[in-house]
Amino acid sequence: MSTRIFLIRHGTTGANLNNIFAGRSDEPLHPEGKLQLSRVAEKLRGTGVNHIYCGPLTRTRMSAEIISKTTDAPLETHDAFNEIDIAHWDGLTKDEIRERFGPEYPTWLETPEMFSVEYCETLTDVQTRAVKGTEEILAAHPGRNIVVVSHLIVLRTLVLHYRNLPLSAFRSLKIGNASITELVQRENGQLEVVSERE
Repeated sequence: MSTRIFLIRHGTTGANLNNIFAGRSDEPLHPEGKLQLSRVAEKLRGTGVNHIYCGPLTRTRMSAEIISKTTDAPLETHDAFNEIDIAHWDGLTKDEIRERFGPEYPTWLETPEMFSVEYCETLTDVQTRAVKGTEEILAAHPGRNIVVVSHLIVLRTLVLHYRNLPLSAFRSLKIGNASITELVQRENGQLEVVSERE
């Protein structure tokens, strides 16, 4: 029996609406985000979700709780699915980051796979921990249907990994708030991306 993982990006937040880099700043879902996740939960209701994992921040926990209430699946947090750690950017608008931190932001926009700043995570760091967490989930729940609620950057690195694409393709992926990406583990043990939808 195949194992399925549904990757869900958290619902819309105030930071998303105001062009702010939220990072690990802890903010709740915007009312629009709650509505989005209610729709996602309804889509997942009939899929037989067995377990839900989410990152530790409020916006992912709130999103996961909405799904848990609808599907009756147990929920737990997992640090592997936390957002990237670029602490000095957290809570700033994109313009503020550009003004305060010089060449860092153009690198992040143009060649994010090359982004490397002292005391901050790189995309490789994020991908490594996210893939490790995903492999742990696969081992713990063979043949089950699992939901993982996380963040844009984390989910992009995961999808790139399981599509065998380089991190240089990071900007090519569109993963909207409350989007669903389905992965299936084949009989050979490989996890494949089988659908991506808003």
